[in-house]
Amino acid sequence: MSAEDRLILVVDDEPRMAKFVRMNLELEGYRVSAAINGLEALDKVREDLPDLVLLDVMMPEMDGFETLEHIREVSTVPVIMLTVKGEEEDRIRGLELGADDYVTKPFSPRELASRIKAVLRRAEMPAPVEKTAIVIDKDLEVDFQRREVIVRGERVKLRPTEYRLLYHLVNNAGWVMTHEMLLAKVWGHEYREESHLLRLYITYLRKKIEPDPSDPKYILTERGVGYRFVDFKEKPG
Repeated sequence: MSAEDRLILVVDDEPRMAKFVRMNLELEGYRVSAAINGLEALDKVREDLPDLVLLDVMMPEMDGFETLEHIREVSTVPVIMLTVKGEEEDRIRGLELGADDYVTKPFSPRELASRIKAVLRRAEMPAPVEKTAIVIDKDLEVDFQRREVIVRGERVKLRPTEYRLLYHLVNNAGWVMTHEMLLAKVWGHEYREESHLLRLYITYLRKKIEPDPSDPKYILTERGVGYRFVDFKEKPG
């Protein structure tokens, strides 16, 4: 789909910022709608069905995090959080609540456009699928068709980014995948320097599949290089 076929919802209570973002998105060819608070944003997500939401964290009454939680109750629309530079806790919290990415203020129009294109591209990509569940060992199976892992008999749901990351690790089991390689495959080439994103999602995955996340047996760290999924094909199932 071309930019003019895309509707982006900008949620920001600061008129100057909203106007700046709208102007630059329209120059890129996007259609833009705006909301000045979380309640208005929720109404527009339901009614306008935007292709992407730019959501400011710092808003009165219902902040960006609470708004995101409510959005995720009704929609899987891609969301990019707008955070204050240096507030790492805000970025992590947003990702944990289901944001697809974040951009720190102040940002350039070029950076924002690049992030939007990358997130829209990921949302369009067909998810990699294996037709059958893969048995890693007696404690772990991966069902790529259902986007689930079965950990000691219990089904655990994966978020889309966790799913893509695990897919590439498992399908290259026994091989070291560099930070840059994983970032490019899972997030896109624009993210090859964003190693903190990779570390964060490796942590999420380990919490879901490892018996002891602090001493992982499946997703192994190759210090200074990348990560390697255990070569389960050489082990009895």
